Amino acid sequence: MNIDQKLYEIIKDFGIDLVLSVPCILLKGILDLINERKELLHIPVTREEEGVGIAAGAYLGGKRPAILIQNSGLGNSINAITSLLELYNIPIIFIMSHRGGKGEKILAQIPMGKITNKLLDLTGIKTWSIKSSKEITKLKEAIIYSQEHNCSVGILLQKSLWSEEI
Repeated sequence: MNIDQKLYEIIKDFGIDLVLSVPCILLKGILDLINERKELLHIPVTREEEGVGIAAGAYLGGKRPAILIQNSGLGNSINAITSLLELYNIPIIFIMSHRGGKGEKILAQIPMGKITNKLLDLTGIKTWSIKSSKEITKLKEAIIYSQEHNCSVGILLQKSLWSEEI
């Protein structure tokens, strides 16, 4: 089973029933699985904060949403996270490909890559980082934590995760 399949199975098995996404080359495989299998409702969005708003409404309507984005989209979502999710205690699962780290080839990704963890700390979003297949259970831990504490969580999927097989 490859990384994308394992991530998909965890998301599905732990009760996520709605996925909102902004395109990302690292998340392409899991998004392809979501679209092919049609077991989860998938709504592609044009901007990350749009996804936060839709996810919040879906949660209030009984769904368990996750947002799949690049970490760069976190910056676009700060106001929606703080003035909507935090204010009304709406728990959303943020699954983010973490761009801008060591070996990043696209210079524009580096500034956000450096401050992602600080932004998550400032918003109060507890964060897990997954660097290898050996750490894939952190996704389960994060989802369970969100459910038990009724809070948003962030899962940073490092680029190194896709360089191996489970």
